[in-house]
Amino acid sequence: MLESCLRFVRDTVRAEEIRGRSVLEVGARAVQGAEMSVRPGLESFGPSRYIGVDVEHGPCVDEICDAGNLRRRFGDQSFDLVVTTEMLEHVRDWRGVIHNLKHVVSPRGTLVVTTRSRGFPHHAWPDDYWRYEPSDMKAIFSDFEIEALEPDPEAPGVFLKARRPADFRERDLSRYTLFSMVKQRRAQDISRRDERLFALAYTPVRLVRSLVPQPVKDAIKRTPLSREHRIQKRAKRTLEGREE
Repeated sequence: MLESCLRFVRDTVRAEEIRGRSVLEVGARAVQGAEMSVRPGLESFGPSRYIGVDVEHGPCVDEICDAGNLRRRFGDQSFDLVVTTEMLEHVRDWRGVIHNLKHVVSPRGTLVVTTRSRGFPHHAWPDDYWRYEPSDMKAIFSDFEIEALEPDPEAPGVFLKARRPADFRERDLSRYTLFSMVKQRRAQDISRRDERLFALAYTPVRLVRSLVPQPVKDAIKRTPLSREHRIQKRAKRTLEGREE
């Protein structure tokens, strides 16, 4: 989780959208600790209930639930605010997950999403499938009322805040394509064969990383060779290109 994600949620979600209302956080496990979770800030405004779900137990997780099963578990129109940060790039069936996210939001309720764009490096937690551009988010959530849509200022990524209209009619995304980290091009879907081929190609990279001593990794993080520096440079180039 990048600090920019926390700032976006803090700056765009209003207290009246939380106080006395029901909140669902999808992909809630705080892998970097609770201080890097949106939950403490949102809970400080006094929601009537706050449920954090993930596919694994961990900090800030109340219940194990796959994002593709939200409707089955909670029912339609069951939360006033649904938040998911840095999760969408990790799910293979992105259409199914987005379908569930849209349907568990109540009429006039709010959906907040942060995810990664092309240029952000592969990060398998446990998998990494897709990259979303602002244009993708605008199209995918064209059936919602978009209140905020902006690129991540720190790294290649995109932030969205949207409201479900009272007369919500879901857009058909069956033929929509996204940039696939597995295929390295825009694609509608990823096959199991695609995944196996990618895993074979990426295994040597993982092996090399596992053999590098931690002190060396820590030293590299302080140099321009680090992933953090590369991400920041890519983000700067992307933002400069958009400004032009």
